[in-house]
Amino acid sequence: MCGIVGFLNSSCNYSSEKLDGIINEMSGALEHRGPDDQGSWVDAHEGLALGHRRLSIIDLSAEGHQPMVSQSGRFYLTFNGEIYNFQQLRAELDQENSGVSWRGNSDTEVLLAAITHWGLEGALTKCIGMFAFALWDKETHVLHLVRDRLGIKPLYYGWDENLFLFSSELKPFRSHPDFKTEIDKNSLALLLQYNFIPTPYSIYKNVFKLPAGTMLSLKVKEGRVEKTSQPKKYWSLEEVVSEGLVHSHTGTEEEICLELEKLLRDSVKLRMVSDVPLGAFLSGGIDSSLIVALMQDLGSQPVKTFTIGFTESEYNEAEEAKKIAQHLGTDHTELYVSPDKAMQVIPKLPQLFDEPFADSSQIPMFLVSELTRKKVTVSLSGDGGDELFGGYNRYLWGHWAWSRIKRIPLMIRNFASNGMGCLSPSSWDRILKSIESFLPPSYKVQNPGYKLQKFMQLLGKNSPEELYGVMVSHWNNPVDIVNQVSRTPELIESGRMLEKIPDFRNQMMYMDTISCLPDDILTKVDRASMGVGLEARVPILDHRVVEYAWRIPVEMNFKEGANKRMLRKILYQYLPAQMFERPKMGFAVPIDSWLRGPMRDWAENLLNEERLSREGYFNPIPIRRKWREHLSGKRDWQYSLWSVLMFQGWLEKELN
Repeated sequence: MCGIVGFLNSSCNYSSEKLDGIINEMSGALEHRGPDDQGSWVDAHEGLALGHRRLSIIDLSAEGHQPMVSQSGRFYLTFNGEIYNFQQLRAELDQENSGVSWRGNSDTEVLLAAITHWGLEGALTKCIGMFAFALWDKETHVLHLVRDRLGIKPLYYGWDENLFLFSSELKPFRSHPDFKTEIDKNSLALLLQYNFIPTPYSIYKNVFKLPAGTMLSLKVKEGRVEKTSQPKKYWSLEEVVSEGLVHSHTGTEEEICLELEKLLRDSVKLRMVSDVPLGAFLSGGIDSSLIVALMQDLGSQPVKTFTIGFTESEYNEAEEAKKIAQHLGTDHTELYVSPDKAMQVIPKLPQLFDEPFADSSQIPMFLVSELTRKKVTVSLSGDGGDELFGGYNRYLWGHWAWSRIKRIPLMIRNFASNGMGCLSPSSWDRILKSIESFLPPSYKVQNPGYKLQKFMQLLGKNSPEELYGVMVSHWNNPVDIVNQVSRTPELIESGRMLEKIPDFRNQMMYMDTISCLPDDILTKVDRASMGVGLEARVPILDHRVVEYAWRIPVEMNFKEGANKRMLRKILYQYLPAQMFERPKMGFAVPIDSWLRGPMRDWAENLLNEERLSREGYFNPIPIRRKWREHLSGKRDWQYSLWSVLMFQGWLEKELN
């Protein structure tokens, strides 16, 4: 795992020494991603510079140094990530007499040899892994940027006149002397709406995220970089979903579970290959528990597992995680987080996440990564299970809500919504708590009053897409909050894809997989783990598992009032049901009460009305109104306020 960076400006007349100085300064901004080694390669004739920061995981020797050149001298590669099946690919190349004389044992060298032998797209179809890389083809004068199928590893690119830059993060863009950064207010509005900035946008104008499963190829012609190229898909989730719905599995549940477990075991086994110590995050939920159970079954030594807990019982899964660790026999470490400990993390967030990012579980994610890095360098994670197997509560509630409210006349729905809105979320919490014992486990949720507040907003919607937009939004009208923005871009340019998916639960799973998963969940995991030099691996997002999951009939994942049923059935073989059959909690933190208590002064400073007016990005009136309502306890606006606070904290760092 590493950090990559580079730029291409064939119209400049910088010397090799000048190019090397710039690229080394840019790659220095990624030292946290690769503390073990730094490398650069420049071609002054083309105005090209490639940089690399290395976190040594496979082949710790100097033979893994990057940027790396192919044996033929044609290709130059700076690579971030892991090719998990590199040993099989190496054996296949040897069997086909590819003529490679191996220098070392790294997956990067294997990738270069695979590209030389099978071509870029041919090699990509064979790779199982997570990656983002830049490949310079010296023969054709083309620079290729490539991102893995699910968007596990990040890759930004941007333009400024004839200058083209790319990097794992945004920090190096600010280090280039010829690149000017300007905040994009449309992206800021998207941040307020979703708590993250969705692909392809970034917080800066003219800087973009490369979409998952795509490559961008830039031709250098007559001293100029052609700007007409657009990202091209080499793997399409849309095609996977379409194919899966048409050719669903026809076997029994037992047969499907058996094949799914086989795929997951192989995925976990591949991700346990490491030349450095390895462990796993264990939250106590279904996904992480299943990954740890498989690791423990596949390994010969107790798996090192790590958990974060909170003193607030409604947010704490550490006790359940500890019981699971004891049952499986892992070498378990836990850390309980106080508000003071969380406050110590907050000043680090702008630097850590690089662009404003407002999923508050970023705090425990960083803390568990920091805890884990003290003992291991690689950690496996259960991320991806919710999106692929229907784990989020909104899949159940959204499906239930849409199947009913679409039959009710809109006027009646609006009347009911206004009437229910007379009570605060905390009042609804008390009412719903009294009837909780009568509900099935899968319908018991954390913060029910907030969820009901969301349900009120759903009543006035006329399509599944509109419902989904409400469920994942926090400021429903960010154009009223961000100055000089008239409309926000669509979260998902789905075209007619949703028309091909008949079930609303599958529609939500698809939309989450192409938006919230890469831009929220995986961004959080990547920045938090790489911020402490830890590599996080996600076995459930092996593309073979993804392709298999989309062939499972939707009712198999949502049967008998439960969600994520196929993963549950596999986990029953390793754990007693009572250890994980409980309401989903997520990786949440009690931001709502912390903002009224230990974080109040910090938040008040950032939300100061005069400050908001002076900086000029926000209309302070609605922000201040929500802040007062939150402090009074009448409403819970933690998610809306957190996005504003994260931008304000980031802006403070940006201006200093």
